[in-house]
Amino acid sequence: MSGLKYPLKVKAVWWDEGEKRVCWINTLKLPFEKEVICSDDVERVAKAIVDMEIRGAPAIGVSAALALAAYSYKLLSMEVRDFYSELMKAIDRLWRTRPTAHNLFWALDRLKKIIVNSRESRLKPSEAVEEIEKEALSILNEDLEANIKIGEYGAELIPDNATIMTHCNAGALATAGYGTALAIVRIAWYQGKNIRVIATETRPVLQGARLTVWELLEEGIPVTLITDNMAGYIIRKKIVDLVIVGADRVTREGYVINKIGTYMIALAAKRNNIPFYVAAPTSTIDLLSTIDEVVIEERNPDEVRRIRNTYIVPENTPALNYAFDITDPDLVSGIITEKGVVLPPFHENLVKIMK
Repeated sequence: MSGLKYPLKVKAVWWDEGEKRVCWINTLKLPFEKEVICSDDVERVAKAIVDMEIRGAPAIGVSAALALAAYSYKLLSMEVRDFYSELMKAIDRLWRTRPTAHNLFWALDRLKKIIVNSRESRLKPSEAVEEIEKEALSILNEDLEANIKIGEYGAELIPDNATIMTHCNAGALATAGYGTALAIVRIAWYQGKNIRVIATETRPVLQGARLTVWELLEEGIPVTLITDNMAGYIIRKKIVDLVIVGADRVTREGYVINKIGTYMIALAAKRNNIPFYVAAPTSTIDLLSTIDEVVIEERNPDEVRRIRNTYIVPENTPALNYAFDITDPDLVSGIITEKGVVLPPFHENLVKIMK
């Protein structure tokens, strides 16, 4: 996408126009290796999402949309009925990759409508692929634009000389570019504000240590890494001026589903009168589901038992590995979207901003 207002130094997922493929950085290899993978195979992209080569709610949605566009070109030689049937199977496969991030279902719903409309309009595959690619690229570009807007609205909330705590990676590596929480940090930095970041390591996959720290070092933004269980003490010592995190889903009541450990940070921030902000595009806001209906993903316990491929406990040690937790609305100071900052009461104001 040309004409962006700010330098796009890191991209997690993008479209290979020449080869009609989706490309991504394998975030599992960072920060030690920058491996780029490109594919037009839905099963390969689905595996990348499940294994967390591609991770972060917006990036998951964008990559799923681009995967469908790439796959549609592979199917061009098929009969019309088979062409549309295979695309619907591909949507079903991608739908079952990860259960919590709302952006995935939001993006797939948009592509499904295009595919259904193309089929009902009796478009030939050669015509349908153009519509599918156009919609997928719209999702990609809308995410970039949303990230910039989130960054600009959020930067207004950051005073000069602020120290910002963030958890997990809500950066360029979790989106089409810039990030959500880290877009705010980036744009505040570009505006000349003297800021510092405290990043949690984010066990068990270490997205904060491996990804957030890497991104900020690439930008030259001062960052200090802490262990997850240090966050409360750092907040208590008033080293932090505000907390900004991303989100994988926000319900209509204002419950925030984000990386495991977010809830504990929000509690500490509330207790110590530190603002706790959530940065999320409107594609993350789910007005249809209640908090009781949201599925919290439970991942392979080996992610807890191991660091990379090395066991740190006996192999048969029982372990729990919930990927996300739930932060209550009363702990959230505001939700920063591309349409503005949503303030409490969230059950009223989220509906308003979505309209």
